[in-house]
Amino acid sequence: MQKENVYKSETDKDNTTFVKDLAAAAKKYGFIIHNEDKMAMAHSFGAHGVEVADGFDLHMIQVCKPEKAAKSLQGNPERAILMPKFIMTFTKDSKTQIRFLKFSEDNIKSVVDDDVFPESLAQTYAAIEKMIEEAK
Repeated sequence: MQKENVYKSETDKDNTTFVKDLAAAAKKYGFIIHNEDKMAMAHSFGAHGVEVADGFDLHMIQVCKPEKAAKSLQGNPERAILMPKFIMTFTKDSKTQIRFLKFSEDNIKSVVDDDVFPESLAQTYAAIEKMIEEAK
């Protein structure tokens, strides 16, 4: 994994506020938060009887652009391996940390044999980074 594949940032906003602002920014770009009811990992783990430490606030936020995703996956189901896009947020040192894993066009080409997908996915990654920046 190369360092340039990881978007890493932080905000002074608390995690809950950042996630709310991210959802608003996502909507402007035609994205949704796909797993809103399951993104707070403390809640997800608790639903399975697993206790977590007080203050554990990791959110695994799946963003999706349903119209684009449906069309893309119908065009080539192999693309599904790279379709789930998660933004991770958590609190560290009183700041909300933000992480997002993305792949270069060369990485995408090595995983999926597809002439159109690498450029399209790179555009999606750029839009997600803009959404994050707006929400910060």
